[in-house]
Amino acid sequence: MELEEKKLDNPVWNSLNEVHNKFSIEYDGIKFYASEYCPFGGFINYKKSSEGINNYAQKINNFYVVGEKPKNQNQLVLTKNLICNQMLLHKPIDIELTEAITELNTEQQKNDLFDLVNMIQPGYFKKKTPDLGKYFGIYKDNRLVAVTGERMKMNKYTEVSAVITSPEHTGKGYAKQLIKHTTDQIFNENKTPYLHVAESNIGAIKLYEKLSFLTRRKISFWNLKTL
Repeated sequence: MELEEKKLDNPVWNSLNEVHNKFSIEYDGIKFYASEYCPFGGFINYKKSSEGINNYAQKINNFYVVGEKPKNQNQLVLTKNLICNQMLLHKPIDIELTEAITELNTEQQKNDLFDLVNMIQPGYFKKKTPDLGKYFGIYKDNRLVAVTGERMKMNKYTEVSAVITSPEHTGKGYAKQLIKHTTDQIFNENKTPYLHVAESNIGAIKLYEKLSFLTRRKISFWNLKTL
């Protein structure tokens, strides 16, 4: 498992090399998700990453390269380095599921998902992101108020993503319920759940630690925009 876990150092590249290969746009030395699914890329060859980044920038004007710092691009601006804790969960979460949780499959449910995530965390979540994995939500009075789902997928690891609760419904334990439900699905596939959380998001990190996630390493999400 040590060799498999090492793949988490380059999660985009390895997801696109394994389970998510069909979503991959590959250039010489770098792979990107097709821009309508996820604005992420990863490389194995720093010297050859430049041309691929330039080509991808023709498809989308705001995206992220995950892992090591990419080679500087003349026509692109490196706007920020979002440093995240990469956290792993090694055993099922020991809490009881008490909420009615819905798998978000219909077009209306996917639209509700898109709207909620982009209201709280704009920029990451695209119209076709739900096609990358399973997404789940909690509805109250016919309104989607909390979501969580799966994004990057490798043969042995699945990323938990979009842990979002609408502001007026925080503090009710919905995130815990959804993370429990989502990670149980991942464990049932004999995979290990992991996630990325901004190192500045202390509240979220404390929640994940309470649920037994452990920080594996820091990892950078380099944001690039066209001039």
